[in-house]
Amino acid sequence: MSNKPKVAFICIHNSCRSQIAEALGKYFAGDIFESYSAGTEAKHKINQDAVRLMKELYNIDMEKTQYSKHIDEIPPVDIVITMGCNVECPYLPCKHREDWGLDDPTGKSDEEFKKVISTIETKIRELKDRLKS
Repeated sequence: MSNKPKVAFICIHNSCRSQIAEALGKYFAGDIFESYSAGTEAKHKINQDAVRLMKELYNIDMEKTQYSKHIDEIPPVDIVITMGCNVECPYLPCKHREDWGLDDPTGKSDEEFKKVISTIETKIRELKDRLKS
């Protein structure tokens, strides 16, 4: 059983930003915290632009280890991070909650996607550093 804190990245559809955050959390901070993602309305698949760009930028194939999930499908978590969906997120019990206020890149250019991915990477690294200390 792991003593690492469990972090949930929450977004409405759990198909893009929250999936990217889960993947980058595992990639950059798996030694410090466990990453999960979920949404209030699961989609049938992960955003294909996100899948393609994560493979291109990090060689991470999100479709091999991740799928769109409803918030009821994840274990109890210590930290909830909402992506900035501009809606009232459902209550999930946790010790800490924060909102990252990220714009949804769905349907936008690769450059917009890469900006959001880069911001998520930065925030993951910052969260890792905060939890280490």
